[in-house]
Amino acid sequence: MKKLVLLTLATLTAGLAATAHAQFRTPEAAIKYRQGVMTVQGRAFYGSIGGMVNGRVAYDPKVAAESAELVRLLSALPWQAFGPGTDKGAPTDAKPAVWTEQAKFKDLAERMQAEVAKLATAAKAGNLESLKAAYGPARDACKACHDAFTSQ
Repeated sequence: MKKLVLLTLATLTAGLAATAHAQFRTPEAAIKYRQGVMTVQGRAFYGSIGGMVNGRVAYDPKVAAESAELVRLLSALPWQAFGPGTDKGAPTDAKPAVWTEQAKFKDLAERMQAEVAKLATAAKAGNLESLKAAYGPARDACKACHDAFTSQ
């Protein structure tokens, strides 16, 4: 059942990534979309995987692998929702630098995606030490972007 859910999510993710920019009829819709993606991603990353890595949650290799794969899939989605005009229209923690330093923003996003892909691969190994080794660099890549581009 969970494989079917992941397969469905992967299919939807691919479709959403291709059509997301066109679906935003208003800046508010884009802001809500990107915030929703990042909320789900953060819960899987910090709550599930981070909980296991930090000993707050019992290590479960299957849950770790599924959570890491979900984070990997979601990591491709929010970027198209930072288009022109999406700095206003709804409350957002995004700093103006998102739109004025787009090359740096893109570089940090790509770095995060690469580290999250490594995390997903490590999680598939089925041992906590591999997960821990990949979690730190992925966490640092997420933090680098948030430090530079959000007011949180």
